[in-house]
Amino acid sequence: MVRYRPSLTTAAVAVVAAALSLTGCSSSSSKSAAGSSSSPSASGSSASTAAAASAGSSSASAPPVRDPSTDLVIWTDAQRAPVLQQFAQSFATANGISVSVQPVSTDLQSAYVTATAAGKGPDIVVGATDWIGNLVQNGAISPLPLTAAQKSGFETTALNAVTYNSQVYGVPYATENLALITNTGEAAANPATFEAMVANGQAAVKSGKASEALAMQIGQQGDPYTAQPLLGSAGGDIFGTKPDGSYDPSQVGVDNAGSKAFAAQLAKYGEKGQNVFKRSIDADNAVSLFTSGKTPYLISGPWSLEQIRKSGLKYAISPVPGFAGLGPAEPFVGVQAFYVSAKAKNAALAQEFTLNYLTRKDVEEALYKVDPRAPALTEAYNDVSKTDPDIAAFQAAAAHGVVLPQIPAMSAVWGPLGIAEAAIVGGADPNTSMTNAATQIRAAIAKG
Repeated sequence: MVRYRPSLTTAAVAVVAAALSLTGCSSSSSKSAAGSSSSPSASGSSASTAAAASAGSSSASAPPVRDPSTDLVIWTDAQRAPVLQQFAQSFATANGISVSVQPVSTDLQSAYVTATAAGKGPDIVVGATDWIGNLVQNGAISPLPLTAAQKSGFETTALNAVTYNSQVYGVPYATENLALITNTGEAAANPATFEAMVANGQAAVKSGKASEALAMQIGQQGDPYTAQPLLGSAGGDIFGTKPDGSYDPSQVGVDNAGSKAFAAQLAKYGEKGQNVFKRSIDADNAVSLFTSGKTPYLISGPWSLEQIRKSGLKYAISPVPGFAGLGPAEPFVGVQAFYVSAKAKNAALAQEFTLNYLTRKDVEEALYKVDPRAPALTEAYNDVSKTDPDIAAFQAAAAHGVVLPQIPAMSAVWGPLGIAEAAIVGGADPNTSMTNAATQIRAAIAKG
């Protein structure tokens, strides 16, 4: 399962669909990278629950349909469905109800919004936190009354990510972010600065160990999700924030001084400069360049771990290095969560299952086993990190991370900013490109 970008709203997908790869959860975030981050009736008996889950699944060519014969319906992606089915069975048995877990193989967010508007959606849906603004705007999810004790059990960034307009809308279960992954047979791990990393990578190329100094996916449409750590290092941002720390869509920062400083670095290391950033490196080949030994450094997320581990390379994970003399890298932190539908057929059951079953350590650990991302529940993370040092390393790489914006205005950002970044890498003027992107973003936000 690969998350190359955070999951996007339908409007954003229409703009840059060809450049995106979603995880099915999200989903991260996508990783929709976000994805994508960007990802996840039966009676009380296991046999009938399994039958309902199978019958309720959708094909890629047909929209999902709510199983009408059950008390509680959950939509998720195929990877998480078997895990959630186990806990749904337990809940169904304890409460004498029927529960159906339906795997959805189409664009889950879009399918959920459409079905909910028609009164045919599920009671619970699993998805990324960058869905929240869109789902709230469409009246598709309800706030969740987590207790103070429940809130305190989650990692702070994860809880912030499910909080929108000062209300908690989801139960977080996993976090994801970018880090630097090093082939330790070709270069030194944990370089102190971006410049040191580039020097090490160029030395590996010069010695014949590698053909690329760095694999950071850009592609023909750009990739703001993957570029975010460096944008933040240079002092740039996409949105400013309100006094309460939430993102303010009226404060577009794409053309501020820090963002233009980042753009200058894109040009410096782009195809007309040191040729480190390349549009030929994209979501399709970045990880394979690393696993085949063609580059000592890869900027990616935990969704790449399976491929890297299978390659047999000796590797190390560390924070993405910031630019010398500037700030630390600031990757997006994406979060996967459970949401209760605003039009749930059985709202009380949906909240009971979400608040009292899906907040448990064993649920988060079970989900980690099918998709290794850091659990959002601190107790579960502490258990997992003892036996999986990679998860602990990714968590450390998020020390200066920022929450992936959940506001609807973010859908106006991905296309213009990505295209600007790709153009700069190809040789376009940095200042003009960022100014034009900001103008397009503001115009799109104003149109709503």
